[in-house]
Amino acid sequence: MPPQKIVSKGVKRSFYEVNVPLTNTKVHLYSSDKESLNGRIIKLDLTRVLKGKSFELSYRVVYDPKSENLEGKPISIMLAQSFIRRMVRRGTDHVEDSFEAECKDSKTIVKPFMITRNKVSRAVRKELREQTKKYLLDYMKANSVQEVMSDMMANRLQKSLSLRLKKIYPLALCEIRIFEIVEGKSIIQD
Repeated sequence: MPPQKIVSKGVKRSFYEVNVPLTNTKVHLYSSDKESLNGRIIKLDLTRVLKGKSFELSYRVVYDPKSENLEGKPISIMLAQSFIRRMVRRGTDHVEDSFEAECKDSKTIVKPFMITRNKVSRAVRKELREQTKKYLLDYMKANSVQEVMSDMMANRLQKSLSLRLKKIYPLALCEIRIFEIVEGKSIIQD
């Protein structure tokens, strides 16, 4: 990340528009010039857009000197802890995992989170974890980061995963808790 410029008191500041993909919203950032916004991280709360599901989407601002545009490149999408706490009930088990996956255009970290309807044995939890990992690795390999994030926001990925895992054990909740881009074309680092 580039070092922040020190701005004196006499410099005029204004709002600059940042194009943010996936949400089709315009974000306005307050600064003295566009170059100082390069590398800044924006966090968007999607709770109202997704009708109660508390996703937080993070972007890194990238300045293009040729077109003089500011664009947000996605870094991660994560589910809020408060949403998970609200979903966990007594008499249920939760299954978590964490692994690296290769998308078409970048390397990512995926952390799925599932809640069973009742207490289950360790063997069932292990089978759920293995089938989830297998399905997600195949899915990520076939899609780009943009497609995966839009499917997560539209709940298509979680629904198809839940239907597949239903054959092992019916789930009360099936979510991707964290999806983070580690390296690749989706994120531009200085």
